[in-house]
Amino acid sequence: MRLPLSMTLLLALVLGATHPAAAAEQPAPDNAPPARTILRVLTDSDYPPFNYLDEEGVLTGFNVDVARAVCQELVVSCDIRSAGWDSLLPALARGETDAVIASIAITPRTLAEADFTERYYSMPARFVSRKNAPKREVSPEGLESRRVGVVKGSAHEAYLAAFFPDTQITPFETEEAVREALQQAKIEALFGDAHSLMFWLSGTLSAGCCEFRGGAFNDERYFGDGIGIAVRKGDIQLKTEIDKALVKIRNAGRLEELYLRSFPMQVY
Repeated sequence: MRLPLSMTLLLALVLGATHPAAAAEQPAPDNAPPARTILRVLTDSDYPPFNYLDEEGVLTGFNVDVARAVCQELVVSCDIRSAGWDSLLPALARGETDAVIASIAITPRTLAEADFTERYYSMPARFVSRKNAPKREVSPEGLESRRVGVVKGSAHEAYLAAFFPDTQITPFETEEAVREALQQAKIEALFGDAHSLMFWLSGTLSAGCCEFRGGAFNDERYFGDGIGIAVRKGDIQLKTEIDKALVKIRNAGRLEELYLRSFPMQVY
């Protein structure tokens, strides 16, 4: 049976609107955001090995490598510039950059100024002992009655008080003081920031005295949510894009490769 002309036209319109080929030909909505072709990134230039100027004045470091890896994953050009530490988040808020990759910790204060991606590295705590010290289990039981040094008033002191209650917690005013006490065997171990301790252990100041013992401690209640990439408040699209890029970089092993390129040892 032949359909009336008006019914034929109606069916043609409906089928045409839903056919894949027809849908592909539809122009993009006027309010669709333009495709990103460049990612503007700000970082600091005075925090080696995370971000710094090399001997030839070229901006380099772990954060710079991460920025380039993200841009590569997003298939965009990278415009990476440096600015003073205190000006980074204000510049982001003013729209002068798209993202800040400069080892900014995710804290209530920084979250008030920017949105952050998922962390791309954390700030764990670790124990350090002298190399010639007995190999004790790094646990509340293994360190019972043992003298462990910490910086006074630090999150590390609070953590030991909460989870190592039978350890003899020995506070010092500065990191230098607690490290010197360990070298002189006035304490049996110290507990502190793993990244800072990594540089001390691999540098000349430690004189090869000491080493990490046990694994990393990552309790976010004490040691924070880690380090993320800052984007402007409300820029959910860019945050989502960078998060996806970071997942791919991490799963491919590239993030660990970049980390080991910049740091003398693994802290996790």
